[in-house]
Amino acid sequence: MNDSFNPRSIQSLIKPKTIRPTVFWRLAEDIPKPLNTALIITSIALPLLVWWLVTTFGNVDPKFLPSPGKVMEAFERLWQTRELLKDTVASLWRVGVGFFFAAVFSIPVGILMGSFPSIRALLEPLFGLMRYMPAPAFIPLLILYLGIGEEPKITLIFIGVFFFNALMVMDTVKFVPKDLIEATYILGGNRWETLTQVIFPHVLPGIIDACRINLAAAWQLVIVSELIAATEGLGRRISVAGRFLRTDEIFVGLIVIGAIGLAFDLLFQYLLRVSCKWASQQR
Repeated sequence: MNDSFNPRSIQSLIKPKTIRPTVFWRLAEDIPKPLNTALIITSIALPLLVWWLVTTFGNVDPKFLPSPGKVMEAFERLWQTRELLKDTVASLWRVGVGFFFAAVFSIPVGILMGSFPSIRALLEPLFGLMRYMPAPAFIPLLILYLGIGEEPKITLIFIGVFFFNALMVMDTVKFVPKDLIEATYILGGNRWETLTQVIFPHVLPGIIDACRINLAAAWQLVIVSELIAATEGLGRRISVAGRFLRTDEIFVGLIVIGAIGLAFDLLFQYLLRVSCKWASQQR
């Protein structure tokens, strides 16, 4: 008889063995970095491969689905004539200005609505009503009030982002733990210090995520806004190309918008990691 005591053997009898899933199907766990990189490349390469196979071996009219090569030729043609650069700069400026003002005004309003039930009761019904009104429906009024210049285009983006962003920020603030606020008052903090030094830092990751999500809405609205007598812009480029069945130029406009949106999305994620390192570690 072996009198040696082995705690691991007893622990294995008491604690049941857990069956770990495969690396791909891990639930709420990080996957290895090589697998993560491979999946990211696959998510882009696989649709491109299918697109090339369909246009190369399938009997598809190029007017309906141009090949990747034709789209690349259209991109080079528009880039050499500097038309694509002008359209991209014009759309970037409209989205940037409209989204900037929407974020500047919606973030403080959302924080106040989430922090003070009185302000929430005053504004939430109105914001909820405006949220269900499609922003493009305001185009006739914007033309009537602001004309056909840049103002209605920027205002349309502002309307389409402001109310959604304010409500998303409000929902983020509503879930700040009350214990955290009460502890601030106990330690001698006043209302302003609670808002600026406790609530705002706590909800900053949620605010960045809300802005990142609603930036996509701004890019969707720029297509509609540039139908208002615009002479430049990616939305106008896509509209004119569709009118003359230049499908390759439509694909160029869509891909450029998607690439710019992806770049901004990565920028927001980087901003989140830099400004809220504690939040990225929790995630």
